[in-house]
Amino acid sequence: MSAMELLYHATTFGMVMLLLALFFGLVRLWRGPSLADRILALDTLSLVGLALIAVFALRTLQMAYLDIAISLGLVGFLATVALSRYLMHRETPAQQPEQER
Repeated sequence: MSAMELLYHATTFGMVMLLLALFFGLVRLWRGPSLADRILALDTLSLVGLALIAVFALRTLQMAYLDIAISLGLVGFLATVALSRYLMHRETPAQQPEQER
């Protein structure tokens, strides 16, 4: 078996496993049950998408796709931070100003 055949089979296996992870992430996104679970599912989906792009870049030997993967990683990270901050502020009660006595 040549190196190219091995690379082809390895990337095929990797893509199948990542598509399976993508499916389970979509199930968690759909079913929830809480908003925190959905935020983590979105983060997982962005990381799985990043990995799919990286495996595709390796399979096609086009390293320009890695720039797209890096951009997706940055956007996914920022989205997770923003949604987590939203969740944190949503669950804490608004602080009431102290009334003067």
